[in-house]
Amino acid sequence: MPILMVHDSPGGTQEQYEQVAARLTEGRGLNSLSDWSGGGILSHAAGPTDNGFRVVDVWESEEAFQRFGEVIGPVLQEVGFPGEPQLFPLHNFVK
Repeated sequence: MPILMVHDSPGGTQEQYEQVAARLTEGRGLNSLSDWSGGGILSHAAGPTDNGFRVVDVWESEEAFQRFGEVIGPVLQEVGFPGEPQLFPLHNFVK
């Protein structure tokens, strides 16, 4: 079942987001869904909020997200990108 992942990062910045993206892709950035390691991502969006930065993904399953979480978790800590992901089951997802 697909899941929605929302990562609100109070105090997070676009610069931190870009640092994370660069570390995950050997400097290329996140420009295609194929840039995510492990597969399973269906969509990605990111942008500023009134008090920080927000990332919203749709993953094919919670297991796919957890695999990626093992990769990105240490990078988020190194960069100091605050917040914790929230996961929501989806009833419907249309591409």
